[in-house]
Amino acid sequence: MNTTKYPKRLIEVDLPIKRISAHARREKSIRHGHISTLHIWWSRKPLGVCRSVMCATLWPDPVDENCPQSFRDLATEYINNFAKKAATDKELSKHCSTEIWSKWQVLAKLENQLDSNNIQHWNILRNSLLDFIADFANWDNSTQADYLETSRNLTQAAHEALGGIPGTKPLVVDPFAGGGSIPLEALRVGADAFASDINPVAVLLNKVVLEYIPKYGQQLADEVRKWGQWVKEEAEKELAQFYPKDADGSTPIAYLWARTIICEGPGCGAEVPLRSSLWLCKKSNRNIGLRIIPQPEEKRVDFEIIEKQKSKWVVSDHPEIEVKNPSFDGTVKRGSATCPCCGYTTPVASVRTQFKARQGGANDARLYCVVTTRTSQQGRFYRLPNAQDLEAIKNASIELEKRVNEHNGNLSLIPNEPVPPQSRSFRLESYGISQFGELFTHRQNLALTTLVKLVKDVGEKLADSKNKGLADAVQTCLSLAIDRQANTLTSLSRWHTTRENIEGLFARQAIPMVWDIAEANSFSGATGGLDGALQWVLGVCETNCTTDNEIIGQTQQSSATNHPLPDNFIQALITDPPYYDSIEYSDLSDFFYVWLKRTLPKTIGIPFNDELTPKEEECIVNPTQGKDKAYFERQMGKAMAEGCRILSPEGIGVIVFAHKSTSGWEAQLQAMVDAGWTITASWTIDTEMGTRMNAMGTAALASSVHIVCRPRTPDSALIGDWRDVLQELPQRIHEWMPRLASEGVVGADAIFACLGPALEIFSRYDRVEKASGELVTLKEYLEYVWAAVSKEALSMIFSNADTTSFEEDARLTAIWLWTLSTGSADNNETNESETDDEDDDETSSKPTKTGGYTLEFDAARKIAQGLGAHLEQLTRLVEVKGSTARLLPVSERIEYLFGKEEAQTPSKTKGKKGKKKEPEQLNLFAVLGITETEEDTDWGEKNLPQLGNTTLDCIHQSMILFAAGRSEALKRFLVDEGAGKDQRFWGLAQALSALYPTGTEEKRWVDGVLARKKGLGFS
Repeated sequence: MNTTKYPKRLIEVDLPIKRISAHARREKSIRHGHISTLHIWWSRKPLGVCRSVMCATLWPDPVDENCPQSFRDLATEYINNFAKKAATDKELSKHCSTEIWSKWQVLAKLENQLDSNNIQHWNILRNSLLDFIADFANWDNSTQADYLETSRNLTQAAHEALGGIPGTKPLVVDPFAGGGSIPLEALRVGADAFASDINPVAVLLNKVVLEYIPKYGQQLADEVRKWGQWVKEEAEKELAQFYPKDADGSTPIAYLWARTIICEGPGCGAEVPLRSSLWLCKKSNRNIGLRIIPQPEEKRVDFEIIEKQKSKWVVSDHPEIEVKNPSFDGTVKRGSATCPCCGYTTPVASVRTQFKARQGGANDARLYCVVTTRTSQQGRFYRLPNAQDLEAIKNASIELEKRVNEHNGNLSLIPNEPVPPQSRSFRLESYGISQFGELFTHRQNLALTTLVKLVKDVGEKLADSKNKGLADAVQTCLSLAIDRQANTLTSLSRWHTTRENIEGLFARQAIPMVWDIAEANSFSGATGGLDGALQWVLGVCETNCTTDNEIIGQTQQSSATNHPLPDNFIQALITDPPYYDSIEYSDLSDFFYVWLKRTLPKTIGIPFNDELTPKEEECIVNPTQGKDKAYFERQMGKAMAEGCRILSPEGIGVIVFAHKSTSGWEAQLQAMVDAGWTITASWTIDTEMGTRMNAMGTAALASSVHIVCRPRTPDSALIGDWRDVLQELPQRIHEWMPRLASEGVVGADAIFACLGPALEIFSRYDRVEKASGELVTLKEYLEYVWAAVSKEALSMIFSNADTTSFEEDARLTAIWLWTLSTGSADNNETNESETDDEDDDETSSKPTKTGGYTLEFDAARKIAQGLGAHLEQLTRLVEVKGSTARLLPVSERIEYLFGKEEAQTPSKTKGKKGKKKEPEQLNLFAVLGITETEEDTDWGEKNLPQLGNTTLDCIHQSMILFAAGRSEALKRFLVDEGAGKDQRFWGLAQALSALYPTGTEEKRWVDGVLARKKGLGFS
């Protein structure tokens, strides 16, 4: 029964998260026409997710007793009509999933038509709306006419039924609009959208997506194509001499450079090109690399290109010369450089010092390879640089210097704005890079400044246009294309050896130093060029244009802490605010801001006058700017309070959040509760890529949690009794977690998804007090939430067992592994495309490949406390270092479990010495540092380890015996010593088998033990 006066929305009762997540995962790989390809913005959410959430937020739940009958009537009519058309129209049926199409077929029959006055049909109507939402999440349906018409009709029906003025639309506001996904989907489903952001780059992107493209449609795309071609042709006329074709007609598409240092080895002084790897192309059917030829007398090295032909390596230009056992190790590792001439390693501090004097060393880097294409052959071809290449580079530097000297204007020709200070995401200052212009080589700056000039020329040519708005839109879109070009035309771009293309600077959410540079030829028509930049922008314009030019949003630059809209004005606040300390938006966007300042028309209504993007009010945690957790809570609290202020009393909010730290979550939730929000639901939907750099091997969320909330009204301002809250909490978690599990939501995602229902209890009150009158803080309550979630998860893991019978180490291990699980991907997976050629420099953010399973310490502490365990007493199981805690792998527990006396056991079998087994057996000697002797090989026949102190210890001992190939010892341990006679042993082993990630040693070992169960007579 709904105890509120307002009708609940669909999102407050149900959401098809499993089906939405499936579409979201697919959408991540879609490129053409997607707004993510218009321009880089960080942590954009999938459009399908935003679309689904938008519909479920705006539409009432027809089952709710407070749902207006007028909505039920119209929703029934629209769903009946959609079902009939889906069942009979071949084209529409192709857009329906098989499962849902079968339901439309049933509903389409006359005897099954929904009746809005039949209370028994209300549940069917609810489920039909949710089915519609699930299929509408499909990218392919985002522009399908029937889905668009039906969704807009439902949105309008909901708005008017909920009290909206007939003919008006519900207003959806996103005060942290970022890349524009949320407001775009508000427009798509028939709402009005107001998008604001403090960052002018974000406001610009929203203006293009919400105003320019809807308003000018195909006309804008045609004009961008026309003028983009003009810019390209004019630029090529000016710059072709600096990118000459080869004598044989081949076209250079990429120039590969290496920054250099001078070896500081005694008496050496050779120039050392810094390369993290010597691979040029590394594919299953093609392998090409470099061979370094030291020339110590000349204090330099030469390069030779080698390739694999059949089973042997040969010199590319002289295939008759075979190269034996080539090494592809580079010259630099973790920032320290090893000289090929003398072998001396110059330390990272000295490397930095050398670069500091040369502004990063991009303009005196060593060109070592040119990648070309041929008209008569497919593929990429690799050659050494020649005199023509070097002459063109020299002439480009001369031409740039000439233009700089001749330039006069308010802004410098080359961006001289300062780069961000040294921080977690920026490592430039220590290499002497202080201005944005220094991120580019002379030829890159020449190309980019030429393109900037030509885009401004387009603006001048269109200045007398009758349609000034269209002229501004064209120049703005061309400016975004130049930004796309800047991303690949920088000294921080690199060559991707498996894809054989240029990887732009923002492959990560950071600006790191890289040693080897891939310089694009903007006019090659290939990777990283201007053609591609223009085509991506055009694709977005064409895919998102509509014949209905009345569906236009509104954008404005403003701080979320001081919103320009009046009180009680909007119907929905849906936003994806900054995630605590995850992304430094303003510092990252400055890279584009400095170019946009130089290309945009002055009449677009967005200020690009300041030196850099606004920093002072940006709501993030950033120690280099003096912004800590308290600052974040204050700013986010103000933003959330502003959201409450502008939202109508019957309105609804959805706040998207995804952060793996407990402190980040506490800060966000505290801000919401303090601002006067009551949380009514929460849903986790897959929005993050599991193979992104910061997700691998950690408890990073695979999903974003959508927190549904309502303004806490004065008449609901009650004081909650702490005892009542604690009594209700476990039941809510017990109801919620199986529902999440059925949707495939487990681990860290499930923990954070439970915060919504848990906070609904706490946040419905103005304050919660203990019997003594003491105020209960949110932080204290969250400790109980973690405990309740841990206990419920444990009961789900051991569904048929009494969890209290297991010792604390077993309970903690089970929950720890469950927290790291994702439900769809292995925790230990790696992104193979990145591991082969990822830069191993001093700034690399690749996870350290250590064993074990890592959690944030505070999360681990909360989990342990909820289970009655204490980390400080479990040092044989958990290692704590700084802010992280690591569950030790079984192989690191051997010495504790066996002791050196008992553990002097071989892992090899006689007669197999030197042969590697597949899978390789555990070498106990190597682990313990014990010398193997011949008489040790019968270990397991005479000596057995003492039974461990706990069930988990016994299981780990048996896993080690299996891993070491000690079948007889394992049998005696389980049968004679009685380890297997305890039913807890097999119950825990079965649970661990399900929890250890697929492909790990632990998973294989415990499965090996379980496979012996039946044969040893255990039932």
